[in-house]
Order: sequence, then C-alpha cells, then structure tokens
Amino acid sequence: MRKLILRISVSIDGYIESSDSKIDFGKTRSPEGAAWLAEKIENIGAHLLGRKAFTQLGSFWPTAPGVVAKHMNEIPKITFSRNGFDPSQVVSAKSWSDAKVITGDLVKGITNLKKESGRDLLAHGGVEFAQNLVQTGLVDEFWIATHPLAAGGGSALFAKLEKPLYLKLIESKVFSTGAMMNVYRPE
Repeated sequence: MRKLILRISVSIDGYIESSDSKIDFGKTRSPEGAAWLAEKIENIGAHLLGRKAFTQLGSFWPTAPGVVAKHMNEIPKITFSRNGFDPSQVVSAKSWSDAKVITGDLVKGITNLKKESGRDLLAHGGVEFAQNLVQTGLVDEFWIATHPLAAGGGSALFAKLEKPLYLKLIESKVFSTGAMMNVYRPE
C-alpha cells in the first residue's frame, strides 16, 4: 500500500495562509532546503493537488529553474476537483496538462490511490485541499516546512480537526535561512 505524504509550508505561528493571502515563504527558502526536497521527491510516484494549487503550480514549475523543477515536472500529477475540469485548458505544459482528474468523494479517491501499487503519493497543499486531507485521517506522513515569519492570523493546517492528532517526529533539518523541515507520522 502506498503512503500519502502531505508537504506544506507554515509560518512560525502555524498558518499556511495569512488572512490577506500575502505570506511569501519564498523569502526564507534556501538551496539546501531545495536539495533536501529534490532528494525526497525523486522517489515519489505522483503529485496530488487540489484544483487551485494545480493551477498555480502548473503555471510556475514548467519554466522554473532549480533542482526541484525536474521532479515537479516529470512525475505524474493527479488533481482533485469537486466539479471536474480539463487540465489542458488551465496549463499548457504537457507534463501538467496530462494530469489525471479525480472528482467526487475525496476519501474514496485517496483510499483507491493508496491501494494501487507503486511509489508513494505526495500531496501539495492549497489551504482547503490540505485541511481536507488532514481531516480525512488518511495522511501517513507530514513534511512541514516551518518558516521564520509570523503571519499573525490566517488559515491553519489543522483547523478542521475534530480531535487532537498526535504526531511522532521522524526527521528534522534546519536550513541556513532559519527555516526547518520536520517530518512527522501520526501515532
């Protein structure tokens, strides 16, 4: 069975998006952080994205430089949408426009993907998609990049939890900008 990994950036005060949607995590990213991510992503079987994140990332990664871009572009994409859409109408890069679209129940879609053989699945958050994934209880591992900036308010990753979720720290890495990557698994 494949693991579902959620990769997300948060502010030091725990927000994935500020009230005015103006958090710029790019200011605290580092080359060694990108190298860490590229090494991890190399072994992923598919990128999972909500429709909004798919649209944003699909316009960025096809022309982006750096070590992560290759893996973001070459690895297959699966996008989730309540109403469906045609990826080729949103992005032009072939590796993105060929994305598989899953509609309907998120839990059923994720459960079916996890049952398939192959490499692990890496979900990239937009706020709503990430919060909904957390709420399903199907996330097997969290890659949470905590950035040294305070948002002061906004949307929190774990805001939709109905009960506490206890996590075990598996790996922690601090980068030169003060950002840190923590890998957690639910207990």
